[in-house]
Amino acid sequence: MKKIILITGGERSGKSMYAEKMALALSEYPVYLATSRIWDDEFRERVRIHQERRGKEWTNIEKDKELSSVNVNGRVVVIDCVTLWCTNYFFDLESDVNRSLTALKEEFDQFTQQDATFIFVTNEIGSGAVSENKIQRLFTDLQGWMNQYIASQADVVYLMVSGIPVLIKGTAVL
Repeated sequence: MKKIILITGGERSGKSMYAEKMALALSEYPVYLATSRIWDDEFRERVRIHQERRGKEWTNIEKDKELSSVNVNGRVVVIDCVTLWCTNYFFDLESDVNRSLTALKEEFDQFTQQDATFIFVTNEIGSGAVSENKIQRLFTDLQGWMNQYIASQADVVYLMVSGIPVLIKGTAVL
């Protein structure tokens, strides 16, 4: 039975760890779908730490854009994270918010047609001050609109605050 769960919050709020805990409670062998591109050594180390934290029960897949090309039928899948997934479209489409948002929504709709439990992890980057940088403001718009779109489609939405999940929409999963 298809289910969409969105876990949102600030950086280092515990989103990924909560998503992983939830996935393991729902499945013995969940899928971890990583959307990031590795752009420097510091980020490579972050990825290594994330990978180390997960055990052998996980199926790890790296896919930076076309998530719908990954068959997750019948599986529980953590998509970590929407922010990096949006970043990939935003930069590949030359910072065009409208084209990026259209492509992301279409890909999201295709991907979530599968019969799976989807646990999307995202950041609330628009909760802080307005950036002086135009590109950052454009990306914040894209991210915010994509978060709203996913939340509108989600059965369950959590906001992570200092490692504590706050249920925003739906019925608690854990």
